[in-house]
Amino acid sequence: MKSAFVFPGQGSQFTGMGRDLAEHSAVARETFATADRVLGFPLSRLCFEGPDEQLVLTENTQPAILTVSVAAWRILRERGHAPALVAGHSLGEYSALVAAGSLRFEDAVEVVRLRGRFMQEAVPPGQGAMAAILGMDLEQVEALCREVAGEQVVAPANLNAPGQVVVAGHVDAVNRACEAARGAGARRVIELPVSAPFHCDLMRPARDRLALELERIEFGDLEVPLVNNVEAALVRTGEEARQGLIRQVTGAVRWIDCVQALAAQSVSRYVEVGPGRVLSGLIRKIDATAETAAVGNWEQVQGYE
Repeated sequence: MKSAFVFPGQGSQFTGMGRDLAEHSAVARETFATADRVLGFPLSRLCFEGPDEQLVLTENTQPAILTVSVAAWRILRERGHAPALVAGHSLGEYSALVAAGSLRFEDAVEVVRLRGRFMQEAVPPGQGAMAAILGMDLEQVEALCREVAGEQVVAPANLNAPGQVVVAGHVDAVNRACEAARGAGARRVIELPVSAPFHCDLMRPARDRLALELERIEFGDLEVPLVNNVEAALVRTGEEARQGLIRQVTGAVRWIDCVQALAAQSVSRYVEVGPGRVLSGLIRKIDATAETAAVGNWEQVQGYE
């Protein structure tokens, strides 16, 4: 049975995440200590204790989720568990590249904090929005977005599962898309509590700033292949990995295609490494035959075989 390690992105954060990993594992404690040192502030305390209003700021959320994910992966590696392939949802692609041996954790945690800051600064507060549209396929949502956009931006940003498409863009355009979706028979429309409209053209300033930072970082060739977000393509070289992260900022997260690409490589077991179980649920909606496991806390580590 081929296994893939998949790594969660923003939306999986919660106060207390990673605390029991650090309490029970020296390699997890070392991971948190490294993040604290590189970032110059106690990220570990923010993960373990909050406060929530600081943890949910995207420039804090992104390094926090990455650090918990890498800590969990290092424990699995220490116990002899290794994937055949890796993938990550949005931010999770950085964690996946650390696990693939392409990106140093120190570089990753520093650059994702900048990534969060650049994304937040790309669009003034209150001008962008995201919403999940349930019960409509991608083609229907794309058509709605084209119809209502006008001179503004609204487009699919996350293709999470069949019948689950997240749109992003200007707040008024997203609101128009939501109303149009309701009128067209969407099962449900959920406005998402996000701090910026990720994965759309409004993120171009963030993409350009992040590209400069990523060009300064060394990316090695991957020890195990990655399926990336923007093309759902197999990535094996460091330069391919770098360019995929740049394009990802404004490109949609094609998670359905990612899972299908992993399945085409004979993956039948997906291990979600990091906080939460969001990806496990999405994967089962994409492939009902898939076996999933979540490893993000000490109890789950102990139960993983």
